[in-house]
Amino acid sequence: MTDVETAVQNPGQKIYFIRGHRVMMDSDLAELYGVETFNLNKAVKRNVERFPADFMFQLSENEWESLRFQSGILKSSRGEHRKYLPYVFTQEGIAMLSSVLRSPRAIQANIAIMRAFVQLRSILLSNRELAKKLEALEQKYDAQFKMVFDAIRRLMSGELPEPTPLKKIKALAR
Repeated sequence: MTDVETAVQNPGQKIYFIRGHRVMMDSDLAELYGVETFNLNKAVKRNVERFPADFMFQLSENEWESLRFQSGILKSSRGEHRKYLPYVFTQEGIAMLSSVLRSPRAIQANIAIMRAFVQLRSILLSNRELAKKLEALEQKYDAQFKMVFDAIRRLMSGELPEPTPLKKIKALAR
């Protein structure tokens, strides 16, 4: 596995959900492509007609602040803060970057990023399919399993269930 593939192996670290799109930040992409963020954005601006609003957009001040706090992008050393609000690229925008950045590393990075997006889409799809199966089972069985189905839904959403008192479990089992 190349160093680029290793860098995007965990899509949850570099892919964010903003304005209803799964996107990657210009600085993360620049790091993967082995170029400076300034140079990546300069290349994009030279080819701006290739990047419509659904391929790339600039974050608002609120979006940037929220993203910084959520993901820990809080560098405190001198010169580490951005002068301009970052751009983010959708999957289509990232694919379009391959026509703008043509180095061997950029090609490798694009392939690895596309694989990460496909993997993320697969995970989301399997979660939807599991939810549909759960709903079908819930309709098939009566209310005595409602507590079980509710607990499974909470687990699927990432919510930790509150412990159920033992007395309540024994009463439900009767």
